[in-house]
Amino acid sequence: MGQDQTKQQIEKGLQLYQSNQTEKALQVWMKVLEKSSDLMGRFRVLGCLVTAHSEMGRYKEMLKFAVVQIDTARELEDADFLLESYLNLARSNEKLCEFHKTISYCKTCLGLPGTRAGAQLGGQVSLSMGNAFLGLSVFQKALESFEKALRYAHNNDDAMLECRVCCSLGSFYAQVKDYEKALFFPCKAAELVNDYGKGWSLKYRAMSQYHMAVAYRLLGHLGSAMECCEESMKIALQHGDRPLQALCLLCFADIHRSRGDLETAFPRYDSAMSIMTEIGNRLGQVQALLGVAKCWIARKALDKALDVIERAQDLAEEVGNKLSQLKLHCLSESIYRSKGLQRELRAHVVRFHECVEETELYCGLCGESIGEKNSRLQALPCSHIFHLRCLQNNGTRSCPNCRRSSMKPGFV
Repeated sequence: MGQDQTKQQIEKGLQLYQSNQTEKALQVWMKVLEKSSDLMGRFRVLGCLVTAHSEMGRYKEMLKFAVVQIDTARELEDADFLLESYLNLARSNEKLCEFHKTISYCKTCLGLPGTRAGAQLGGQVSLSMGNAFLGLSVFQKALESFEKALRYAHNNDDAMLECRVCCSLGSFYAQVKDYEKALFFPCKAAELVNDYGKGWSLKYRAMSQYHMAVAYRLLGHLGSAMECCEESMKIALQHGDRPLQALCLLCFADIHRSRGDLETAFPRYDSAMSIMTEIGNRLGQVQALLGVAKCWIARKALDKALDVIERAQDLAEEVGNKLSQLKLHCLSESIYRSKGLQRELRAHVVRFHECVEETELYCGLCGESIGEKNSRLQALPCSHIFHLRCLQNNGTRSCPNCRRSSMKPGFV
């Protein structure tokens, strides 16, 4: 298959894919991959296969095609193609919750010599790195990466990238419990979709609606949460977006649990867990198990809750997500306190405080925990976060955390 025919077949696949005939599109692209001798065409079709498998939740296949794409980029001896393929490799690992590998591949991207694609893809590299740091609960570096991605988006008038970053910032602030910001950023993403998204994929609208649903639930606005989640799920079902379907099911389960409707919550958690296990989203599995454990605690079935917590803790440690570990130790602590088991209680109290230290989830001014309850937060230019009230009361202009770390004792 020559260059012109390769190009025609890739376009045919794209048309099929955009009309939701995904399996037919994949067949066309796989045929190109088997028969085409055009390296540029092969590189492009591998990019299509990476994207399609990502949106379908087939992350292991996504990783396989990303590896082949890197080999093709090396054959082409083009730095732009190499950057793009390493970014796809980073994204594949991000989806599989291999966060340390994601960060390593993102650093490889940033270390490549200056390329034309660097200006366009640099923001996407920073976004993927931010998502990986968030997956590891390294909050300062996550925020630093998101803000860098946002600067790329603004400097290049890239509204699509800005929309994705806003959704990630929504997730960031939901985790550190500044629920106003957790809602503000996905609302901003939804505005971008309305203003600029006429030709965009509907997944951007679905993504912003999902993150709005999460924030509304956390704020206790359960009706609005349900509306946003239903809209997101409708689009996810239309497009066969399995990862988003799983997230929506998890959100539905959390909404029902918040309403005290545990009978409806349990099967939603089971369905979310099933898809997340199928696609390899281990962090999503932890979140589903966390919800199930809270349901068992609400039913006073403490031994069942402990069994679920143990499964979740193993997964959270495997992935390296410190915030989930912290939450699980907190739940265990409350159970063992109610059972009067002091030795187990002390062990979980110690691990809880170790996780707080490791995540740096405390205000450097008042010393109180960040992320324990809903409170307004403020990030300084260094990306350290504090309670807004503490910064206002102290009138500080430089970062107390950075000042402390620079005042290390010297040696005579």
